[in-house]
Amino acid sequence: MGSVFRSEEMCLAQLFLQSGSAYDCISELGEMGLVEFRDVSSVNLFQRRFVSEIKRCEEMERILGYLLREIQKANIAVPEDDEICPVAPPPKHVLEIMEQLQRLEVELSEVARNKEKLQRNLLELTEYTHMLRITHTFVHSRSRVSYEEFQSIESDSGGCTGMQRLGAKLGFVSGLIHRVKVEAFERMLWRVCKGYTILSYAELGESLADLDTGEISKNVVFLISFWGDQIGQKVQKICDCYHCHLYPHPENDEERADVMDSLRTRILDLNNVLHRTEEYLRQGLQKASESAFTWVVQVKKMKAIYHILNLSSFDVTNKCLIAEVWCPVNDLTNLRGALEEGSRKGDATVPSFVNRIPSNDIPPTLLRTNKFTSGFQSIVEAYGVGDYREASPVPYTIITFPFLFAVMFGDLGHGVVMACFALWMVLKEKSHKRKRSDNEIWTVFFEGRYIILMMGLFSVYTGLIYNDCFSKSLNIFGSGWMIKTNTQKHAYYYIPKNETLQTNALLTLDPNVTGVFSGPYPFGIDPIWNMAVNRLSFLNSYKMKMSVIIGVVHMSFGVVLSVFNHLHFKHNFNIYLLFLPELLFLLCLFGYLVFMILYKWLAFGARDSRLAPSILIHFINMFLMQGEDNTPLYPGQTGLQVFLVVVALLSVPVLLLGKPVYLYWLHRGGKGLRLRRVSMVERVMYELVTHVFSVNNVCAHFNVETTTFDFGDVFLHQAIHTIEYCLGCISNTASYLRLWALSLAHAQLSEVLWAMVMRLGLRMTSRLGVLFLVPVFSLFAVLTVSILLVMEGLSAFLHALRLHWVEFQNKFYHGTGIKFSPFDFSTLPSVFEQDGLL
Repeated sequence: MGSVFRSEEMCLAQLFLQSGSAYDCISELGEMGLVEFRDVSSVNLFQRRFVSEIKRCEEMERILGYLLREIQKANIAVPEDDEICPVAPPPKHVLEIMEQLQRLEVELSEVARNKEKLQRNLLELTEYTHMLRITHTFVHSRSRVSYEEFQSIESDSGGCTGMQRLGAKLGFVSGLIHRVKVEAFERMLWRVCKGYTILSYAELGESLADLDTGEISKNVVFLISFWGDQIGQKVQKICDCYHCHLYPHPENDEERADVMDSLRTRILDLNNVLHRTEEYLRQGLQKASESAFTWVVQVKKMKAIYHILNLSSFDVTNKCLIAEVWCPVNDLTNLRGALEEGSRKGDATVPSFVNRIPSNDIPPTLLRTNKFTSGFQSIVEAYGVGDYREASPVPYTIITFPFLFAVMFGDLGHGVVMACFALWMVLKEKSHKRKRSDNEIWTVFFEGRYIILMMGLFSVYTGLIYNDCFSKSLNIFGSGWMIKTNTQKHAYYYIPKNETLQTNALLTLDPNVTGVFSGPYPFGIDPIWNMAVNRLSFLNSYKMKMSVIIGVVHMSFGVVLSVFNHLHFKHNFNIYLLFLPELLFLLCLFGYLVFMILYKWLAFGARDSRLAPSILIHFINMFLMQGEDNTPLYPGQTGLQVFLVVVALLSVPVLLLGKPVYLYWLHRGGKGLRLRRVSMVERVMYELVTHVFSVNNVCAHFNVETTTFDFGDVFLHQAIHTIEYCLGCISNTASYLRLWALSLAHAQLSEVLWAMVMRLGLRMTSRLGVLFLVPVFSLFAVLTVSILLVMEGLSAFLHALRLHWVEFQNKFYHGTGIKFSPFDFSTLPSVFEQDGLL
């Protein structure tokens, strides 16, 4: 088989890289994505040779992160070139890039600090200007009142002497405060100063940025009048506690006018300087954005290369690096070519080379995919990564998964909508890949566009089989039925007569009446069933039996696929001791059930359908060994059923004891026999440890030659497998009835939606009915997409996923392997992409 049907053959190889060209060789391997490196260095992680280079790359990443954040703040786009990806720079250019980035960081950070300082000064001057403008409106009107109020306060408090006689003078504190703090600020002033202050405030008309946080907020300008220095100190402390922005208050109008003129001049100068600073900073960021993408990719690749070099070990001369890699056997030629190209770029006098080495370690699993098969591969690997060289379910899942989905979702109209949506994503895939959407739900839909396309196409097919399009039937080939009404017992009409359909809302289809049924429908289900009262009873029987047939065929196909694993791994005894008992148990019981369904369809016609015996009763009596009281389906049925039950029961002990006893016989056999076949026992034990325990560390250091045979472990594993398989055949067959249940549920939901929404708009025959039909159709479309396509589609998708994971794949697929993760620059994660800066 090719790599499509099972994973590729892997080998362990050693790379001998010269110190001068090791960097270029690793760079070539990263561009091609051929090998997976192993850590063969025995040195501590913090003491390896290229730790300082990795720290240098991390410093460049920090600088690039700062630059990209500044570029993002300036709303400057970072140009990207998806067609031409920059390669890793040579080691001699790394210091040049580092110096260039550091120089750019120092320059831009200094300009940014100056800009921030200018903006802060401009904001302070703007606040000062607003404060002077607002306080000017009430300072004169409140000055005399404030003095009289202070005099009345002193006289009321019993003081014989006024504040002026004590040498105190009137003072002012002015500034800005957040609007949400005004009430608490006023209450604190009254309690601390005991009423010896007068607070005047007015809300600022425009919002200003906060000096500390930079957030836009509403501010209030206040003016506090007080007597004496002691009260003034308390007022200052209270203003500091509430983070007020205080500004000096002029003593007279002449000083106020001079300050205002000075502020206007300074604001004008600051605006000019700030504009030039911003223009200079934007030019620097614009220039940096042109090379930002190239720098990001280069730094990412450099760091990855040095990390791989740290996984290698040096020889005794410290002039050659030795690395171990897993490589597909078919790519060994490309691997040698990459090493030759790297040696040429590094001007190495001695070329690097590769040496294939034997190994008992479990190789990783590699299954090559393209944009069509990658989605189905993800579905399979969500269950588990396949074992090395194990048969892959992906080629069969491409057909069976959308088919089982369509059996549950079958509707011609819904399938067309789903297929058109997926086809639009397929046609626009190049433009969508460039956008890098942050919406995870949309990303999942886009990655599964080919799966959705296949599900839509198969839904079109099953919709034609069900003759179901938005809960309505299509009368393509006419009808093969005549109609019997409920009001006239013996009156028969052909389907084209409209008066029959208009006068009779309930129609009953009875195939047992002579002359009513003229023959089978050419394709799918006859459209007349859509108007019949007994439609649901007919579809129930049809879809339930169809689900059983599909389920047994699907499971039998999974059992047959296990033969390819037995033959590939040269376990021929598993064919007789595992495959045949499993297949006999399944076919003798549930395969016979499928046979009875098909036989009843073929042997009993419409006239004698009422005389046909119940399949369920016969199937139950098959296990009870009772069949004399029931009408047989065919002659000799009882004897055949007893024979099939006996064969199924005899296959259970063969499945339970066959493999353990055979391996025990091989292990305890004669000396010559043991020498010839002991490798088979050891290989089986090795796979047993691998599949049962799935401990990677144990498997990686597992030595086949020292494997000991333990009959208890083998018997326990086989007992678990036997119980799981025998009980699973029963439960898995019943599990396929979800095909019947979800198909009926989808059809009924579609019919209810049509009857409750669309029929309301179609009933109106007036001219206004056309206008009323527009919102009704819009509501019908929204509910169809949201409920029937999205919710029902997701439900059918999950059930089809379960049928493949549990009912199909467990018959031949272990899924306990290790995925092949090549060193590839295209798959390396980037911190800049994760932060959303690119």
